Amino acid sequence: MMEGRMMNKNYDFSYTQDRELSWLKFNERVLREADKKNVPIFERLKFLEIFTNNLDEFFMVRVGSIHEMSLIHDNHRDIRSDLTPEEQLDEIAKHVRPLYELRDKIFAKVSGELADKKIKRCQIEELEKEEKKKLKTYYEAMILPVLSPIVIGKQHPFPHIPNKVLQIGLILKKKEKISFGIIGLPKDVERMIFLSGEGRRYVLLEDIILYFCDELFENYTVEEKAVLCITRSADINPDDEIYESTDDYRTHMKKIIKMRARLKPVRLEIEGNRHKEIKKYLSERLSISEQDIFKSQAPLDLKYVYKLTDKVSKEERKNGCYRPFVPALNRDFIPGVSVTKQILEEDKLLSFPFDSMDTFIELLKESAKDKETLSIKITIYRLARQARIVKYLCEAAENGKEVLVLMELRARFDEENNINYSEILEEAGCKVMYGMEDYKVHSKVCLITKKNSRGIYYITQIGTGNYNESTSKLYTDLSLMTASEEIGHDASVFFHNMATFNLQGTYKHLLVAPSSLQDGIIKRIEREKMKAESFQPCGIFMKMNSLTDRKIIDELSKASNAGVPIFLLIRGICCIRPGIPGKTENIRVESIVGRFLEHSRIYAFGVGDDTEIYISSADMMTRNTRRRVEVAAPIYDPRLKQRILKMIDVMKQDNIQAQVLLSNGEYTTKKKCEDNMNSQIHFLNKAKRLAPKEKTQKQNFFYQVKGIFFGKKKLRKK
Repeated sequence: MMEGRMMNKNYDFSYTQDRELSWLKFNERVLREADKKNVPIFERLKFLEIFTNNLDEFFMVRVGSIHEMSLIHDNHRDIRSDLTPEEQLDEIAKHVRPLYELRDKIFAKVSGELADKKIKRCQIEELEKEEKKKLKTYYEAMILPVLSPIVIGKQHPFPHIPNKVLQIGLILKKKEKISFGIIGLPKDVERMIFLSGEGRRYVLLEDIILYFCDELFENYTVEEKAVLCITRSADINPDDEIYESTDDYRTHMKKIIKMRARLKPVRLEIEGNRHKEIKKYLSERLSISEQDIFKSQAPLDLKYVYKLTDKVSKEERKNGCYRPFVPALNRDFIPGVSVTKQILEEDKLLSFPFDSMDTFIELLKESAKDKETLSIKITIYRLARQARIVKYLCEAAENGKEVLVLMELRARFDEENNINYSEILEEAGCKVMYGMEDYKVHSKVCLITKKNSRGIYYITQIGTGNYNESTSKLYTDLSLMTASEEIGHDASVFFHNMATFNLQGTYKHLLVAPSSLQDGIIKRIEREKMKAESFQPCGIFMKMNSLTDRKIIDELSKASNAGVPIFLLIRGICCIRPGIPGKTENIRVESIVGRFLEHSRIYAFGVGDDTEIYISSADMMTRNTRRRVEVAAPIYDPRLKQRILKMIDVMKQDNIQAQVLLSNGEYTTKKKCEDNMNSQIHFLNKAKRLAPKEKTQKQNFFYQVKGIFFGKKKLRKK
């Protein structure tokens, strides 16, 4: 498909691929984790749910936006695949259908293994007469009173069907007249109803309603009935709205969120096989084409699997889940000694989820109380539902510190949470800004400015992941904490620029999008290319979630042609195809999907001690490099550089969870050997071994004395 179209608008498509199809390949890798025997049984269930939830968001966001583009820009061609929006939608449908079949197959397999352990989802038809009777009693007492069945007709026009809410659809017949009935699943009723007897047997709420609902339509004959679900576009881009007319951007965002539930349907899912007429009826009513209708044998919503895990015995949970892992305090920190003082001594690096975010939260806690603290400035994209970070920011403001929070209200699907926290922060006296017009603020920067008798000094934290205490236990991320004057000064300039809406500021050390990040990365790729051309040692390593930026892709191709060895570790979307002769033959692409979500962004240029390393909030996607505010921070401390280089080596060696991208866009497993490596387990075990033990009061005293006599080390670039 792509080989024949070599050039369009000066783009070469011989070594690139469509971003949406690449993302589907990533989600397939997630799904296949559920099929691995070495993954605990309840974790396999969770991978099925993660796959399903990922696919839901994909249709809401990506398919939704492509649908819109097909209506507005039908002649547009993608710069990576040369496909029109319509062609993209056709290809997506073609690639998604087999994934439904694969999910059904894996779900049936996992369900069978659970049934062997006496944990079973029961079909009501299979139950004994007495159990059916008890179930009907429960239905009549607890479910029936909260149902709102509707028959579509002149008096009842076709209702709005909410996004991602399970429904029961029925084809009804009365005196040769065909009607359509619909019942929405009630929100406040337990999804799983457990049966008495041996093991953990349960039925799902939708199955109960589906079985007993005929009597709700006693004047009709039920011809067909099925569980169904509508997915609507959620791609509301507030940047496209003209909101300059209102001074209250928070109120504007609340309206935007409400709109999301009423956007165009982009997918219809139906559970089971008997749904020919239902499909036909809804296809016409919802203006959904045949290619956007998908059948499933597995439940359409798998969120209940998390509660199922909670319902089993302690022993079953122990055998069926990953062994619990509690992140340890970072190995570089001495417990009981001020975090602030330790950072003043030397740069620190937290590696999540293996290290705890508690260390950073302790830094905020200390700074909120410290008399030397003048201000705390921070960019926030996503927060946990219960965020201690907010507590200490509020405490700092109440203690008279200047607190500036640049809160991004456009963090997709977290808008409501961020709105609520912005109100709490404002009430406490924090100054809250709401991002930049047309540019999401996705950076993870915290600047603490202090003053003592010697003058102004800074502590700066720059990370690859959100200030989210929940996801920090699940996502792999890096967080640099430094007292470097140079980086602190750049961070101070950054916040000044954000406060004055200056997106084109200049920085000496930080790479900042949209002004300097893309150019800075390209400059370093070109430098490695020049090294290769002059036969000097060279190399590029880039770890990210996604690679779609066409400029970066083309520069990597040029570097490959010059002979630069390039290793790309990309969890999700990868729009470059490696191993194409004369184009990408020196590029290797791997992807790690495992227990933890790979989320850190690491960009390394050069080899050995001369390697230049950056950690960043930004993927190499055009939206990140050109249409968001992102920050990449250099790692200057030689000790931390070596630590990151060792991490890179371990990840390169992973042959358990890593897969290799082939030149045709498919992934394959790596060869196993005697010394097999699972990088995530390696880091987990290492964190356990290196976690510091509680130091004695005597040891802490000597550490503090050391700080008094030797003072603060001035950090310098190597």
